[in-house]
Amino acid sequence: MPSEKLSMGLCVSKKHGKSVQRNRIKRLLREAFRRCAAECGGAKAAVLLIPKQAEEYSFARFEQGIRAFFAKTRRETEGCKKQG
Repeated sequence: MPSEKLSMGLCVSKKHGKSVQRNRIKRLLREAFRRCAAECGGAKAAVLLIPKQAEEYSFARFEQGIRAFFAKTRRETEGCKKQG
């Protein structure tokens, strides 16, 4: 969503295990988001819902997913600007 600044919200449910596992997932996602923020292409607000298999993901996998998310939103934003 368009926003005044770049921000992210996380939702990691109890399906992902105890608090230790959930907090690890959140730490990895926050760091991946921070590293990829320069590629965002503008201010956006994002809410990330984590799939069940997230416990199996590594930092590199989360970073790859966030980069893909930013690339997709950038393409969609550019498409809207061209049409409007």
